Amino acid sequence: MERSGELHLNELPEGCIANALSFTAPLDVARLSAVSPMFKSAAISDVVWERFLPSDLESVLSTSPDGSLLLASVSSKRELYFSLCDNPILVDNGRKSFSLEKKSGKKCYMLSAMDLVITWSDTPRYWKWNSNPASRFPEVAELIKVCWLEIRGKINTCMLSPSILYTANLVFKFSIEAYGLDDQPVEVAMKLDGDKICAHSVCWNAERRGQQFRTARRPVDFFNFSCRRSIPARESDGHYPKKRGDGWLEIELGDFFCTEGEDGELEMRVFDGTNYWKHGLIVEGIEIRPKEVGASPSS
Repeated sequence: MERSGELHLNELPEGCIANALSFTAPLDVARLSAVSPMFKSAAISDVVWERFLPSDLESVLSTSPDGSLLLASVSSKRELYFSLCDNPILVDNGRKSFSLEKKSGKKCYMLSAMDLVITWSDTPRYWKWNSNPASRFPEVAELIKVCWLEIRGKINTCMLSPSILYTANLVFKFSIEAYGLDDQPVEVAMKLDGDKICAHSVCWNAERRGQQFRTARRPVDFFNFSCRRSIPARESDGHYPKKRGDGWLEIELGDFFCTEGEDGELEMRVFDGTNYWKHGLIVEGIEIRPKEVGASPSS
């Protein structure tokens, strides 16, 4: 028997439910939409999905030639959200791509090869720039022949979502004729404003998974700066390439926590200075995304 004055969730106004859902997370909304038809209707409200979109989204999209077209092509904030999750959009004159992590709505960026500093990439005898149908960017960098391999990228942390653990990954492929890229460990490192560093060794060849490389636990001088603390890398698959859903390979450069209110420069580096020739590395870019594993909300 129902008690007098008892209010059921289904009796709440849809707008009230939508407002409550907007204070959860995209994955929670996907789950709660199955509670009842009223919740399902509230879960597609613009009130909900506008809160999940970055507050500076308009500014970000203003740097994209396709930004206005995207906004005109979607009929709801929910559609815009999932479009940005599933289809990274080029920003900063095509030098970066921007997307959202589906589970959380947090920002993801990929710095294209054009946005990286690759030693000797402007010298045709060492590197060449090609279009690649598998790439989201107009051009990728392909290694012709070098001994000294160095790739650097940087991004301002104010561009990222606050209070989130991020991971940076080099995104690449090998040409059929590639050589010299599987014999020695490669040094990778990250710095944040000069004194927060992670550094470790990685291997281009996943078949060497059984061989462990020691994490760097000393000040790393190849950034030409001193560090006050070293963050040891985990013994994990991050030390070896893994296949991405888009057909490229990626290898983990390191993790960092993006502190709220912190406006700093994150720099990433890949370095192999061994004196043997290397050929056939194809670089798409460096992706910076939330370090999160779990289910994603359904679109």
